[in-house]
Amino acid sequence: MARIIHIRTEEQTALTEAGRVLKGGELTAIPTETVYGLAADATNPDAIAKIYAAKGRPSFNPLICHMSDLAMAERYAIFSPLARKLAHAFWPGPLTLVLPLKADCCIASAATAGLPTVGIRVPQGFAGRLIDHIDRPLAAPSANTSGQISPTTAAHVDADLGAKIPLILDGGPAGVGVESTIVKVEDDTITLLRPGGISAAEIEGLTGQHVKRHKALTAIVAPGMMVSHYAPHAAVRLNAKSVSSGEALVLFGRPDITGIESAAAVYQLSETESLAEAASRLYDTMKSADKAGAATIAFTPIPTDGIGEAINDRLARAAAPRPAAGESE
Repeated sequence: MARIIHIRTEEQTALTEAGRVLKGGELTAIPTETVYGLAADATNPDAIAKIYAAKGRPSFNPLICHMSDLAMAERYAIFSPLARKLAHAFWPGPLTLVLPLKADCCIASAATAGLPTVGIRVPQGFAGRLIDHIDRPLAAPSANTSGQISPTTAAHVDADLGAKIPLILDGGPAGVGVESTIVKVEDDTITLLRPGGISAAEIEGLTGQHVKRHKALTAIVAPGMMVSHYAPHAAVRLNAKSVSSGEALVLFGRPDITGIESAAAVYQLSETESLAEAASRLYDTMKSADKAGAATIAFTPIPTDGIGEAINDRLARAAAPRPAAGESE
């Protein structure tokens, strides 16, 4: 079973122990402002293999590599002036940039799924301090079984992967609650690969450029792009205006829902219709609704502006048809 260290009371111990575990080629679950990540030394191919094994993650699905700051990131990837502008504005924070790898880069090819690009992010808070402490980039996808609901607390990680990893660092609930925004920067073009904690409107406001949406991808070039992803065990139904007997219902605001009295359980993402609050509660609410035992979780409509685009992206993937037994996600 995993050892759990509480960062708020034992930060130096957390840094020391996590450094020892990570440098030894093992895995550590770490808190970030988005979700909890399952971290390994991004330069160690054997450690990266342990991430894929622990998560049951397809090896064609690349991993985000986390850095302590822009200077560290520039050791591994090529930054155009536009990419550097985005980094200065949004790092540390929930933005991942997909950039060309440097020719002499020592990031393990298993972390990039053999692609000539790498997704890089500089996280806020403890995760950044840990990376600075060990002076190595950390590959850190969400610390959960592949395709299922991402963890926003240490308890979520422990319940899912606690028997498979040696160490979990508890930094309290994640503040943003959904994964980072991923954009690919090519010359003067910005393409949104996954909506997340930074909205496309914020990026457009900074750069004055339109952010392209790449919906017809023929290959996975960044995390979170599989059709079925972020899914609970129960089926997911979106834009519900009514609820059937036995369904769990998740509300946004105070919509008029037919048959609400028949719901097996009712949850609220944000009574005041705050999209930031809804994002921070999304995964925890999905896990709670899943535990209610209903066959279906029905979500009422959620606006798509701002971080609402990320919320709706996650829900659409959670509601997508699941792979049949034995198929890859």
